[in-house]
Amino acid sequence: MYVIAVYDVGEKRVGKMLKLFRKYLNWIQNSVFEGEISPAKLEELKIKARDMMDETTDSLIFFYSRQEKWLGKEIVGKERNPLDNIL
Repeated sequence: MYVIAVYDVGEKRVGKMLKLFRKYLNWIQNSVFEGEISPAKLEELKIKARDMMDETTDSLIFFYSRQEKWLGKEIVGKERNPLDNIL
């Protein structure tokens, strides 16, 4: 599945959350990530993220799509982290 993930966490947890999410998805900008991920890996990411976050003040939002091609994307201005799909 294709996922866009956004998090809003306390300042003390931002660096740890960034490091965690980079293991699973592609960093787009600030607290925004996207990429293909299996349902099992997504659940693993959610469990690890919940362990780090304070659920009374922090939040995670996941947007799902079957494939990236079903999702339109337009970038206005500077692209923060262009994805290179070169193998």
